[in-house]
Amino acid sequence: MLADIHNEAAAREYRIATSVFFFISGLGYSSWASRIPSIQHQLHLNDAQLGGILFALPIGLMLTMPVTGLLLGNYSSRKIMILGAMAFNVVLSLPGFTTSAWQLALILFCFGSTRNLLNLSANAQAVQVQRLFPRSIMTTFHGIWSIAGCTGAAIGYLMVSMNVAPSWHLFTVSLLLLVFTIYYYPKTYPDEPVKQLVKKPAFSLPDKSLLRYSLICFACMATENVMYDWSSLYFEKIVGSGKAVSVAAFAIYMAAMTTGRFAGDKLVKRWGIQPILLYSGWLILIGLLLSAALPYAVTAGIGFIFTGLGVACVVPLIFSLAGKSKNTNSGQTLAAISTIGYLGFLLVPPFIGFIAQATSLRVAFTLMAICGAMIVLMAPGLKKVEKSST
Repeated sequence: MLADIHNEAAAREYRIATSVFFFISGLGYSSWASRIPSIQHQLHLNDAQLGGILFALPIGLMLTMPVTGLLLGNYSSRKIMILGAMAFNVVLSLPGFTTSAWQLALILFCFGSTRNLLNLSANAQAVQVQRLFPRSIMTTFHGIWSIAGCTGAAIGYLMVSMNVAPSWHLFTVSLLLLVFTIYYYPKTYPDEPVKQLVKKPAFSLPDKSLLRYSLICFACMATENVMYDWSSLYFEKIVGSGKAVSVAAFAIYMAAMTTGRFAGDKLVKRWGIQPILLYSGWLILIGLLLSAALPYAVTAGIGFIFTGLGVACVVPLIFSLAGKSKNTNSGQTLAAISTIGYLGFLLVPPFIGFIAQATSLRVAFTLMAICGAMIVLMAPGLKKVEKSST
């Protein structure tokens, strides 16, 4: 009895500590994003120059994905997580102090690299902690990331309103997050890496058995980033709303996604992972088609809510399923799946711009509904995989 109580208390402590690292990732990233306009003005960059410099972040993320997978194959996720968090917080403090475009580009490359290191290791740690619980807890971790993102955006708005320089704003946030990192690291789960029976190169695509996971992840992450980049513009250009309503439309989408992530674990307990993935695909499909077919404030807003709810749980549940195998290293598995997922996250939004330029955003959003259809078609095939991996 006492042993059970002790185990439950330890599992709770591991869960809280892992949640803090998701919060660190979300707050740090949104704090940087909230000061992009200020830093653009500080360095006298035009939109084209800024766009080119911002591309350094995803380049750093993608190029270090194989390195992160290699590290997670040889070291525990908690050790990589503390390394990633420390480096992430240090780099976060630097953008506001840059004096030239090349300095900012170099820092953003490092920012993308350290963010990848932190995010993948935190997800690998979350998969390990999930194994200590009989119920799903994965979507809540990602919900905490979303809450942290909203918190960082709100703090950023306050800092801009008070005319606080981005240098001091980001330095203060990074210092605070470093304190959280150091304090909560000893409370994280002391896992050990699972050694692969067959040595793989640093960069490797997922095994055929995991390819379905990767494609679902691709479809979801592509939709998520398209909504980040284009939802406000859709309301402004297609729905014909003012800037305030356009920003509110994005906020509605974010609120729906965050709500879905906190509700996801309870829904998984009731219906299971595979049905939730299937319903998520339908929500994305219906939400995007509704927004495109009826481009009015109310109907498009409802479509954005459906899309946000659909996007909410897919990636954390895919990570949870992929990490259930006892014979593979969860960190390396997540790295391989994330490689495909991030291709969707990074490459699809620019194509939406090209399609919109050639036709319209309405046509582009209609085509994006294919991502929801992909999930609907592939989710039923996960039923056998889900049962065999538990």
